[in-house]
Amino acid sequence: MTTPTPNPAPDAIADAPADATPAATLAVVRAASARSEAQVVRDLLPFLKPFAGRISLALALVVAGKLANLVVPMLLKRLVDGLTVTPAQLVLALPVALLLAYGASRLSVTLFTELRQVVFARVMARVSRKVTLQVFRHLHALSLKFHLARRTGGVARDVERGGSAISDLLDWTLYTILPTILEVALVTAVLVWAYDWVFAAITLATLAAYVVFTFSITEWRTRFYRASVEADTHANERAVDSLLNYETVKYFGNEEHEARRYDENLVHLENAQVMARKTLAVLNLGQTSIVAIGVTAMMWRAAAGVVAGTMTIGDLVLVNAYLLQLSAPLNLLGMMYREVKAAFTNLERLFGLLDERQDVQDREGAIALHTVQPRVVFDRVRFGYDPRREILQDVSFEIPPGGTVAVVGHSGSGKSTLARLLYRFYDVDSGHIRIAANDGVLRDGIAHDIRDYTQASVRAAIAIVPQDTVLFNDTIYYNILYGRPSATRDEVEQAARAAHIHELIVSLPDGYQSEVGERGLKLSGGEKQRVAIARALLKNPAILIFDEATSALDSKSEKAIQAELDRIAVGRTTLTIAHRLSTVMGADEILVMDAGRIVERGSHAQLLAREGHYAQMWRLQQQARQVELAEQAEAAS
Repeated sequence: MTTPTPNPAPDAIADAPADATPAATLAVVRAASARSEAQVVRDLLPFLKPFAGRISLALALVVAGKLANLVVPMLLKRLVDGLTVTPAQLVLALPVALLLAYGASRLSVTLFTELRQVVFARVMARVSRKVTLQVFRHLHALSLKFHLARRTGGVARDVERGGSAISDLLDWTLYTILPTILEVALVTAVLVWAYDWVFAAITLATLAAYVVFTFSITEWRTRFYRASVEADTHANERAVDSLLNYETVKYFGNEEHEARRYDENLVHLENAQVMARKTLAVLNLGQTSIVAIGVTAMMWRAAAGVVAGTMTIGDLVLVNAYLLQLSAPLNLLGMMYREVKAAFTNLERLFGLLDERQDVQDREGAIALHTVQPRVVFDRVRFGYDPRREILQDVSFEIPPGGTVAVVGHSGSGKSTLARLLYRFYDVDSGHIRIAANDGVLRDGIAHDIRDYTQASVRAAIAIVPQDTVLFNDTIYYNILYGRPSATRDEVEQAARAAHIHELIVSLPDGYQSEVGERGLKLSGGEKQRVAIARALLKNPAILIFDEATSALDSKSEKAIQAELDRIAVGRTTLTIAHRLSTVMGADEILVMDAGRIVERGSHAQLLAREGHYAQMWRLQQQARQVELAEQAEAAS
């Protein structure tokens, strides 16, 4: 994934000049993909192979259509020559037959063309669907590292443009450019066979000049298209990012700041589009001039033949008809080539997403994890998101089967990183995370490293309630059901009751069908957290992870839900990450982390007796709690 252009400081933002040079416009373009057009074709071929029969049939229909199109001017010539005889010589049956044949030929051209569309429509739609689906699956398979760095709007635009580019590429190359080349070859052969080589020479010279001019100008223009694609992607990234953070924008009154940043990208897009349109005018003028010269030369040659008596008026009509047939696709050739180049550019970006490496992959021979009450062991684990900064240093602890271990500590001590490693969003740098399956009984005498299990089976055994809950822009029912899509309505409601949110849901006008909005913004922080807890409960996991699960709740709600969390944790192997020490008092073992190390461990009572880090944190929180209660009592009075 390429790195977005850095955004300037607010006081450095200025309107870019509307007449910025092409070099200035191109300066914002990110590095182009190293993938060649041949590589794009090779990547696309496996998706086309299942449709070889349909593709062959469609090509046969295209050839049939071109042959029918070749016959039309011949019939027209015979009609004209036949009608130049005197009335006494006129045989009425001949024009009628030719007229019927002429009409049938023209109908055949359209018939074969439309049949080709019918046959090939499924190929274009299915291949586009399969490629975009594979990219979508690959994006979900990528590690958290990629998704933390991505720009959602830019990725979405790349996928959207790439999907439509597949249909464009197939349609333009297989059924427009190749048939045009075939038609030119057939017309040239007919002209040489029926007349002389001069007609063929004029046709080929015109075509050669046209192709050379078109390709050279289009190559020049392609860089402006690339610039517009890059600018469009940047603009979409900026817009989506700003809209997703709507509340933050409003909190700081930065609407105009966001508009200026968005407009920066729109200016680059505008300049690239203007240059693309200016160069298009140059392309169209040059193409028209070349075709006009070729047509004039052909008609001059044909008219001279009629005057000399070596050609009939029908021959003149035939040559003119062929020229008209060729001029239409030739006039489109520049657009064809441009569209093909644009399709390749978009497909480069789409397949470039498939090139993104999966940092976390299943090992060869990885086994599925089947467990009810597993034992989880962290053994001398070291890890850092950046090799230059280690987050966890020699962390070792064990969660017994069905037991609960709580991790506390200041922000940045590495607590949440433990959950991410257990969920295999990342792999450890050194050490091991082991899971002993089958109710804690060691399989083969040892606890298997988590990397020996498939990622899917490990994640299926774990449910996590994160600190920052983000919901889908759908109904409350869908968001709870997401924990286990096969669950019944009763099971969803039972999970909601366990999370103490059922009564709130049924009190809403639309009940469980109430929409939660983008990222769940229609719900309060506490309501979102309860939905997340219900979703985790519905999954019915063997391992539970609560990452600050009650952090968004008030004291009263926290007590009620904490009691439920303690109840549902019974019989499950549970890792609780918390800031409020009152929520972890009942844990089997409490780990106190500081700067990536475990500095204390023991039960609540043992840690208080040591008068260390934990005891100090406890006293501070108790003092804060006393102040809070005093303020509440004063407000009540």
